[in-house]
Amino acid sequence: MEERKLGSLNVSAIGLGCMSMSQGYGVADRDESERALHRALDVGYTFLDTASIYGIGHNETLIGEVLGSRRDEFVLASKCGIVNREGKRGVDGTPENVKKTLDESLQRLNMEYIDLYYLHRRDFNVPIEESVGALADEVRAGKIGHIGLSECSSETIRKAHNEHTICAVQSEYSLWTRDPEYKVLDCCKELGIGFVPFSPLGRAFLAGVVRNTDELEEGDMRKSMPRFSDENIEHNLQLVDEFTTIADDYSCTPAQLALAWVMAQDPEFVPIPGTKHVKFVEENAGAAELNIVKADLNKACEIFASGSVIGDRYHPTQMISLDPDA
Repeated sequence: MEERKLGSLNVSAIGLGCMSMSQGYGVADRDESERALHRALDVGYTFLDTASIYGIGHNETLIGEVLGSRRDEFVLASKCGIVNREGKRGVDGTPENVKKTLDESLQRLNMEYIDLYYLHRRDFNVPIEESVGALADEVRAGKIGHIGLSECSSETIRKAHNEHTICAVQSEYSLWTRDPEYKVLDCCKELGIGFVPFSPLGRAFLAGVVRNTDELEEGDMRKSMPRFSDENIEHNLQLVDEFTTIADDYSCTPAQLALAWVMAQDPEFVPIPGTKHVKFVEENAGAAELNIVKADLNKACEIFASGSVIGDRYHPTQMISLDPDA
């Protein structure tokens, strides 16, 4: 797979989001996850993304156990800041928690360092300079190579970058989630910060494989997401069906076309579609080989133009943890 520049890192043009191997999308399958992780490296993925909160440590442990012997073959990103305390989700960006979480991550991963460590969410009770300052201490200590931010506004990014160089910003970005286009993308470009779109396939909705939430497993997070609700899904499916006709013209899957669209927006965007299946690891990698003409990319963009998608991307209890631009 071709490489792209992500800040000061060189990584595969498409990365692998590992969260679903531990949580969020039904029951985890250890054997399939192991196969998927190895297959990803075999077909050219060199950028893997995890977080301390994924499976409450399970995901980092999985990667450490499965890929420990192949550590020199990939750039690893993980995250701190989202916590689960007594079964309740929260955000803790205090320097003490940032450093404690990093040490716990390194122990689970059985690694001496993490290439890219993100603040998963901004803690509105802690100045961003303090959270990033703690991460900067860990860069100097050799425990992390680079600092990243996730789901932060352009104002927060600038403040953080003034404290210490930010290598990458991760935000949800896809044909049906375009929030970063408002200010974040321009900010990253100006400051030389890499951009990592997560959920570039709209949590598989853009792939056309989710047509009824009743078919999803118990515990699947999409069951609580407004865009997948009974009152919204039929309308949103009409958009996907129209989009699929473009993919048919190229004999590719809708997922591959959705990834190709994201990658075409900037030669330095590095999307990280998540999956726990070997089949989709291979399918997503194929998107890097597509050559879609600009007119068809524009047509896809128009289908999901502002206002066409119905429903927020998160349940209201999670929307409040975001740091949007005003």
